[in-house]
Amino acid sequence: MTSRGGLRAARANGNESKPKERGGLYFQMSASLKSEVRKLNFVHFVIWLLVAAQVTISHFNLVSHDTISMPYQWEYPYLISLLPLLSSSLSLPKNNISYLVISMISSGLFSVAPLIYGGMEMFPVAQLLYRQGKAYRFIFGFSAVTVMYLLMVIAVQVHAWQIYYSKKLLDSWFNATQEKKKK
Repeated sequence: MTSRGGLRAARANGNESKPKERGGLYFQMSASLKSEVRKLNFVHFVIWLLVAAQVTISHFNLVSHDTISMPYQWEYPYLISLLPLLSSSLSLPKNNISYLVISMISSGLFSVAPLIYGGMEMFPVAQLLYRQGKAYRFIFGFSAVTVMYLLMVIAVQVHAWQIYYSKKLLDSWFNATQEKKKK
């Protein structure tokens, strides 16, 4: 602080501001990564709702199977992908590293693996549709395999970005905890 006619307060050489700058950078990076993960969690939840709606509607025969076809086998294990979504959502408010790690591992097991299996399961049907133009399952008049492949392409991208941003966020949190331990 300075006074108009008096002495100035003694200043240090500026080294004390560097940890504050790193801390500010950490919070800024963590906040932006959390925002991205939250957006991806929302899109993941919408995809999960679509798959859950198809499974529920077809099993309870709420509409004709001509309107919404029976689900493919990969859709049932994909419903478990709600667990990584919940653990990711629980990790964000308090920077819980263990929940984020559980989310990343279970996302690979319960989200990406069923999508890979689904791609292989539906490939013969897609090949038949491409070669002969015959579709046997429909969702609102569209070929079910086409609709589900479109959903899968979007879901794979969402899950890949989720894992990527979660890894970046995990690195950010881990570095911050390491800096705290050094002090």
